[in-house]
Amino acid sequence: NEDLKEMLESNKESLKLEAMKRIVGLIAKGKNSSELFPAVVKNVASKNIELKKLVYVYLVRYAEEQQDLALLSISTFQRALKDPNQFIRASALRVLSSIRVPIIVPIMMLAIKEAAADLSPYVRKTSAHAIQKLYSLDPDQKEQLIEVIEKLLKDKSTLVAGSVVMAFEEVCPDRIDLIHKNYRKLCNLLVDVEEWGQVVIISMLTRYARTQFTSPWKEGAMFDENNEKTFYDSDSEEKKGQTEAKPYIMDPDHRLLLRNTKPLLQSRNTAVVMSVAQLYWHLAPKHEVNIVTKSLVRLLRSHREVQYIVLQNIATMSIQRKGMFEPFMKSFYVRSTDATHIKTLKLEILTNLANEANISTILREFQTYVKSQDKAFAAATIQAIGRCATNISEVTDTCLNGLVLLLSNRDETVVAESVVVIKKLLQTQPTQHSEIIKHMAKLFDNITVPMARASILWLMGEYCERVPKIAPDVLRKMAKTFTAEEDIVKLQIVNLAAKLYLTNSKQTKLLTQYILNLGKYDQNYDIRDRTRFVRQLIVPNEKSGALNKYARRILLAPKPAPVLESAFKDRDRYQLGTLSHSLNTKATGYQELSDWPDVAPDQSVRNVEVIEPVKEWAPLVGKAKKPKSDKFYSDDEEEREEEGSERSGSEDSSSSSSSSSSESGSESEEESSEESENTSSDSGKSSSGSEKSSIESESEQKKKKKTKKAPQKKSKPTAADSDSDENGNGPVAQASSSSAESSSDSETDSEDDSDSDSLTAQKKKSDVKSKPKVEVKSKKEVSLLDLDDFSPAPTNAPKSLVLSSSLLSDLEGLSLSNISSTVQVTTPSFGPVKTYELLHHMTGKGLSAKYHFPRQPCLYQPSMVSVQVILTNCSDHSLEEIHIGDRSPASLNIHCFNTIERLEPEASVTVSMGIDFSDSTQAANFQLCTKEDQFSVSIQPAVGELLMPSSMTEQNFCKEQGKLLGMNETSATITMATANTSSQAISKQVLSVANVGVVSSSQNDFHR
Repeated sequence: NEDLKEMLESNKESLKLEAMKRIVGLIAKGKNSSELFPAVVKNVASKNIELKKLVYVYLVRYAEEQQDLALLSISTFQRALKDPNQFIRASALRVLSSIRVPIIVPIMMLAIKEAAADLSPYVRKTSAHAIQKLYSLDPDQKEQLIEVIEKLLKDKSTLVAGSVVMAFEEVCPDRIDLIHKNYRKLCNLLVDVEEWGQVVIISMLTRYARTQFTSPWKEGAMFDENNEKTFYDSDSEEKKGQTEAKPYIMDPDHRLLLRNTKPLLQSRNTAVVMSVAQLYWHLAPKHEVNIVTKSLVRLLRSHREVQYIVLQNIATMSIQRKGMFEPFMKSFYVRSTDATHIKTLKLEILTNLANEANISTILREFQTYVKSQDKAFAAATIQAIGRCATNISEVTDTCLNGLVLLLSNRDETVVAESVVVIKKLLQTQPTQHSEIIKHMAKLFDNITVPMARASILWLMGEYCERVPKIAPDVLRKMAKTFTAEEDIVKLQIVNLAAKLYLTNSKQTKLLTQYILNLGKYDQNYDIRDRTRFVRQLIVPNEKSGALNKYARRILLAPKPAPVLESAFKDRDRYQLGTLSHSLNTKATGYQELSDWPDVAPDQSVRNVEVIEPVKEWAPLVGKAKKPKSDKFYSDDEEEREEEGSERSGSEDSSSSSSSSSSESGSESEEESSEESENTSSDSGKSSSGSEKSSIESESEQKKKKKTKKAPQKKSKPTAADSDSDENGNGPVAQASSSSAESSSDSETDSEDDSDSDSLTAQKKKSDVKSKPKVEVKSKKEVSLLDLDDFSPAPTNAPKSLVLSSSLLSDLEGLSLSNISSTVQVTTPSFGPVKTYELLHHMTGKGLSAKYHFPRQPCLYQPSMVSVQVILTNCSDHSLEEIHIGDRSPASLNIHCFNTIERLEPEASVTVSMGIDFSDSTQAANFQLCTKEDQFSVSIQPAVGELLMPSSMTEQNFCKEQGKLLGMNETSATITMATANTSSQAISKQVLSVANVGVVSSSQNDFHR
């Protein structure tokens, strides 16, 4: 370091600068340069700005260690606080607050107060950082520091906001009154604050909101399905009357916070995304929390440290709300490259997500995991299989049989874990399983892991009456090896002996006495103790007295089955995303989230007089409501919303907050539309003209939930392309246009969406099937929903009949104005029919069954989908009485075919069925029975088969499309050769995916 000292003492600025750069480089590498302190400090008064900055960097690092030397230069720092250069002023304050000597507290206090009033936001930010340092040095200064914090909280600069909130959290986190006046400003600034400031502000506002607003989760029932709709309209004018009666109306400030944090879900900083996710989890109405799902799943592509934290939070969330993460189940499949702790967390989440619908997929996945080389992970998988088996009764037997097969595995840990889990499962239903207990007894000699041996012995003893021949023999073998066993096994041997003595004393009396004698002299006092206790309990003598009579009741009492629970069950007592949640224990400095207040505190405390942001704000609440009532789903409004959500954080966001406040309920869809915008526009670019035509939107609509695509149309041409196929395809245009004419005659101005919404909610469930009549009920959504027909034009006339007659029967009592008359149901077009296998002739003992969807209206009930089943007898004898047996769930509405009395060998017969899938893609499970056998089969509909084609004019189509604002979307992609992209070819491809109709299109490269 001598040469560095010389350079620092030379007269040339260039040498000094070079020396300082090298010194700062050494510090960065972690080398100790403290002996250069005197030489560096001399240069603090240098005129060269660059040199001065580097000297301050050095001093901040070593001022705390070399306090005496630093104190000598304190006057220089005080002079530097008045320097014209803002960076020098800030650096001087930073050095001053790093000298941790109580004597200079008054000087620091003064410096902080001056810096807090500085014209430069950078210096004010530094003063906020210095507040925390001074507070930790001298907590008695708290009151004065709170005054400075109060002043800095009023600062409008985004640079200062994050730092001052951090100071607030350190010094006086309980002084919520300081936040009231600044609440709206902080919400609006949030988008523009730097990332770490966003994290701090969001966590502070989460705590604030829990004390100031009432719970949006109360009336849980009301926030259910119907409320999802009413919530969207809850601010609209026409609903005013009802909202009064309703107990919950969201505070506009509460909504402001949710709305302004939402764009941050697209932040590149994982901590910001995580903090917004925890804010929504703790503050948003339950049906809006799903917005955060995609963003959290996106974080799983990050480093393993990030994955670990995110997965822990998802594990906690998935216990309470499985539905949130179910669509992304594949993201939680384990990769071979994952670390063990990541694998076990993914396993935990998959187990939480398991339900009747997806359990077969999950168990297939688990089967692979059990073979993993990572033993700890294989053992955890077996535990997970056990949990699935207890939670989902349908698969208990399958899981048990699978675990029994694992008992013959070569790997000891797998066997041991399987035994322990089987023991727990058998306790839940012991009656059926004496076979398994016998099988385990056979394997007993090969199992060496003490816990597994103990579990088998416990099972033998507990159910000794079910295996009366085997249990005494196992006891005989154990008596031989008693002395060599582990303690945990010895205890179970003593228990087994006692239970067998009570149930079968003739065979086991001597064995029991022998084992009790061995135990009496064992080295372990637990075992000696247990032996003494058991002997008194079971062997009658004059001393034992009354207890002996109860021995049987004590030892063979029915025991409650153990509950296999998630390790994350109780973690929700900590706030998500905190260190305490991650460690599952309270960390220092953790602040609990308070419960929601029963009555909301006065909201007027957040009103600010004569300050611009507020001026914009107050009128907004009123303004935004009006447009909502008449055209809640209208296009232009969405367009405004979209830009609103982007800009809504900036200080000048008057218009932004107005447009975005109109978003209130539909917020949640916007998120998905924004995300889907990216994906759809990607595939859309190549879409209509070239290889792919993306049917996204068409299938979205299928879902019967209005999906919000319209904004994209307006804002991005590329996105619009992908929408183009929204409705399916182009070619069929001619047919549809003809039938559309008649439809437009009857057209009413279906502006009354909000009502039709709620109507749909009730009707949608049963109606929207693949039959034309239904179309009527499902009104506009469906309308659009279906669009597709290769059918010839003439189908027009009969159609209108169908409508009118079904109106009478289906819609009695409903006002017709709700139905969007722009939609005209058309007959399905005839495309290639896909056939699916229902029952293979090997499984069906000669009976084979295939099915397809004929895409015809179902004759039995309008809400049913028509299914044709082809039954073939592949055996060499005739099959009798083929019929449909039990169905699951029992409520499943199926119109069965008539019993087929006899089917000769090699003969086949086609029968029709109607199945009400209730507008979901959940499989219909039922039994196909013959006279002797029953076979469980399942029909899984593709979304495209749940639709009805309809036709309309292009203008009406665009109008209806603008109203699709649902939360779910389904998409399908079709690939075509570039050479053949005629509208006819595209239509044909689209039809293969979904039963939709064509709308004539004025543009060649758009297929609607």
